[in-house]
Amino acid sequence: MGAKSKKSEKDRPERQIDKKRMRHYILDGDWNVVVGKTDADNDFISLRFCHGRDYWFHVDNLPGSHVLLLFKEDEEPSRSTLEQAAAIAAWHSKGRKASRIGVTMTMASDVGKRKGAPAGQVTVKGGKILKVKPECPEA
Repeated sequence: MGAKSKKSEKDRPERQIDKKRMRHYILDGDWNVVVGKTDADNDFISLRFCHGRDYWFHVDNLPGSHVLLLFKEDEEPSRSTLEQAAAIAAWHSKGRKASRIGVTMTMASDVGKRKGAPAGQVTVKGGKILKVKPECPEA
């Protein structure tokens, strides 16, 4: 009781991609991927810009950018699309030069922040590790 109800995804205004705060890529099938540029931008995309149905990616156990694969109404991404988004997360990390590296993938609704945590540092519930080759399409 007394808790605020979250707006449904349909009730939210269309998101505007701020190129000052994030890089933007379009994958095959018109899937949009955004990447935080700084620690503060990572917080913004992971905690404010995201919708719960977006997929969230971050290289496993290394510093790197937060990456979102933006959800599409009535469509699920293919395994290939998820791997492409993971490869972008690997590319925008300290693991860029690895031949293959683990990238955590989870739903954006499973990403949070502890009170007082520094910018860019989040908590993740669950998730899955995808092993990918760091790659990045041209923006």
